[in-house]
Amino acid sequence: AEVRLVSETPPVSTTATTATTLTTHSTSRSSAAKPGGGHRAAATSSSTTSTSATATSSTPASSGQGSTGSTGSTGAANGPATKLPPIKHVFVIMLADEPYAAVFGPESKATYLAHTLEHKGELLVHFDAVAHEDLAGEIALISGQGPTEETAANCANYTSITPAAGGPNEQVIGQGCVYPKLTETLGSQLTAKHLTWRAYIEDGGGCTHPALGTPDPSSAAGSTILSPTYLDPFLYFDSVIGSQLCGSENATVTRLAGDLENESTTPNFSYIVPDRCHDASPNPCSPGVLAGPADADSFLESVVPKILASPAYRNNGLLVITVDNAPATGQYADSSSCCGQPQFPDLPASTGPAGSARGGGQVGALLLSPYVKAVAAEHEELPANTFSLLATFEDFFSLGHLGYAGTSGASALAPSLFTASPQAG
Repeated sequence: AEVRLVSETPPVSTTATTATTLTTHSTSRSSAAKPGGGHRAAATSSSTTSTSATATSSTPASSGQGSTGSTGSTGAANGPATKLPPIKHVFVIMLADEPYAAVFGPESKATYLAHTLEHKGELLVHFDAVAHEDLAGEIALISGQGPTEETAANCANYTSITPAAGGPNEQVIGQGCVYPKLTETLGSQLTAKHLTWRAYIEDGGGCTHPALGTPDPSSAAGSTILSPTYLDPFLYFDSVIGSQLCGSENATVTRLAGDLENESTTPNFSYIVPDRCHDASPNPCSPGVLAGPADADSFLESVVPKILASPAYRNNGLLVITVDNAPATGQYADSSSCCGQPQFPDLPASTGPAGSARGGGQVGALLLSPYVKAVAAEHEELPANTFSLLATFEDFFSLGHLGYAGTSGASALAPSLFTASPQAG
């Protein structure tokens, strides 16, 4: 059969139908033995799946434009918040395939990230990915869905999930890659509330994906395509690829600078992904090219200052820089987990360290915001994961929790990570 990539505008229009420590620690976590350990402190371990993620967040306000009202406004102006702040614009930069120590540790080759940006915000040392590989972790963040066998292998064949039966925790049960039209994403939630989102993919964008039912050459072993389909998780939802807005909601990263010029043109949720030459992955994007965290710095140095200087960021914005998963194999393999990590129904049962459900490993996450103090006190006692982060985003915008983001283990990030009022400068 002919293999082709399609980039088209479908004729289908769619309408978007004081924090408390709750966990204990162990010193046996696999990532603690990796080179570099923690950057600001040794990475002692969060406990595994029996523990809860964070202090439970307050019920968000019902305004549709961020968690407004009294949220984030209590407590001393520069002290910790007791409710989530009124964030109106969220930016996520997603790196790939590296453990925490390699990206955020003192020996990190991503010097701009680990030695400049890290001192401007709050580093979540005990932040875990929930699944291997890239695509599985990315889909989890935007939908609360666990992986299928195909998404856990970056989808070599671009096929619909079948039989697509409904399971516990809103999970879609079956095998394949593309979720049915009724499967919600953070994007569809925002659209239904008349808010906006956009994915910005370096060297990608434009709703480019294989035809359904065909192999995806960008996921093939040895592919030199810089922006494979799996870098954009939104392209694995029929509600997105069947929409007339697909081409504008999935854009190239070159569009970002223009969108950032005005708050009104900046999406409420921006998902930003470097290509394979700049995503920190240990796998070279082409023969003879250096790989690893150092390759992410040039991308970050190009994009992050524009975000931090933008009106949308300065007026109640939040930037999160994290990694989709730690390596599944090799010297630094890590499948540790936290926060009530589920056994995913579409995967064979497997376990990680200490008999816990297998996760995506410790990856870390850096928070930058006017509501985050520079070089803030660490919150070593508050493990969190990808589903916790999705729940936090949904709380910012007063949305319901999708999939595993609605489980008790995936509580939103603790309000005490933020300040009660925005910081000057």
